[in-house]
Amino acid sequence: MTDDALTADQISAVKAAVADLMPGIRADLEALTRIPSVSLDAFDQAHVDASAEATAELLRAEGLDVEIVREGGRPAVIGHIDGPEGAPTVMLYAHHDVQPPGAEELWDSKPFEPTERDGRLYGRGAADDKAGIMAHLAALRAHRGNLPVGVTLFVEGEEEIGSESLPTILERHGEKLRADAIVLADSTNWAIGEPALTTTLRGLIRVVVTVTTLDHGVHSGMFGGAVPDAMMPLVRLLASLHDDNGDVAIEGLKSGVASDLDYDEARLREESGLLDGVEVIGTGSLLTRIWNKPTATVIGLDAPSVATSSNTLVPSASAKVSIRLAPDEDPKEAYAAVQRHLEKHTPWGAKVEVRLDDQGPGFAAEANGPVYDQARAAFTDAWGVEPVDIGVGGSIPFVAAFAERFPDAAILVTGVEDPDARAHGANESLHLGEFQRVCEAEALLLARLGAMPR
Repeated sequence: MTDDALTADQISAVKAAVADLMPGIRADLEALTRIPSVSLDAFDQAHVDASAEATAELLRAEGLDVEIVREGGRPAVIGHIDGPEGAPTVMLYAHHDVQPPGAEELWDSKPFEPTERDGRLYGRGAADDKAGIMAHLAALRAHRGNLPVGVTLFVEGEEEIGSESLPTILERHGEKLRADAIVLADSTNWAIGEPALTTTLRGLIRVVVTVTTLDHGVHSGMFGGAVPDAMMPLVRLLASLHDDNGDVAIEGLKSGVASDLDYDEARLREESGLLDGVEVIGTGSLLTRIWNKPTATVIGLDAPSVATSSNTLVPSASAKVSIRLAPDEDPKEAYAAVQRHLEKHTPWGAKVEVRLDDQGPGFAAEANGPVYDQARAAFTDAWGVEPVDIGVGGSIPFVAAFAERFPDAAILVTGVEDPDARAHGANESLHLGEFQRVCEAEALLLARLGAMPR
């Protein structure tokens, strides 16, 4: 931990300022959450435009110079305000688009009507990632009129659909985003009361596998037993992705080892909702399995439904497979390995097509140096305990994009979530007490970075 850049009185003053601001911060968060800004094509994109405008207005109210940019995709918001002469510049990232709500009957309250229950605020986007936007604004408001650093806010509008236009935004607007430190608020904390910096993220490839055995469907009684339907080889092919322990069996994929934190099977079962009697799969430590080893998950099937199926040999069937990669794996090399595996293991001469649907690199940070020291100190100021460095099994490809575009910037991956936030699922929620700590930590980080020797 670094020598203290702030006095105890300064720390107390920042925390008091944030506490006074929280009612307004929450009101603005609820207003943003009511906008159903789902960025998938199947949803009304006027709501994404409205979300960008609402975000821009919040930034303008804090005195930032603001523009809404669109480079072939959904609208992003960029705002900037200068700090004292010679002070560092900090770029703060969040995204204003959200996942689809899914089936409304799975929610205990309406997904786009923020509702408080037991100290948590429920609603789609309440945690992921509109709370990230408001944490950034809380930090600005805490220093209103006396900002210790220059600040650029970048609020993306298509993170939930893969950030396809982000490379173009970074190419055309990158100089506006250049900073000494970058805070990417789209991750999680270790537990309630235990803050974290995310230092590793898994990469991702997603493939669509299509198996074909016939040029048309035929009677299952007349030809079954000699002619294979497409579902049989597809099921066998998907089963080949794992060995008997549940480890991924694709040759050539990398594995890593997670940091040594206390995480037992009881906690895994509680956080994941694993049913009693269902075994935990894989080998190695639990954190290594969910942070640093590859996974292969069948997330979709195109085949006749049970309700509408006929007694026919199915001529063609497809599966979508999501494959998480070790943080240092090259997605292109991983795709080649997956393609080799699927072609090798397709039985009975069935025809197989493997199409790359999406890809994104992982991320691994050294997480050393004065900016990281000040970040850890700010977390300790806010929570009263030192943060831990964690990995996240999910993939956030834009983090690697920022690291590549700004190699000299210290990149801090933070977030507002906790293990029960249920981002992307029904009943997504934000722990309000932890959210205040997040806001305090970010405001204190700005103060600490501004107080560093120049």
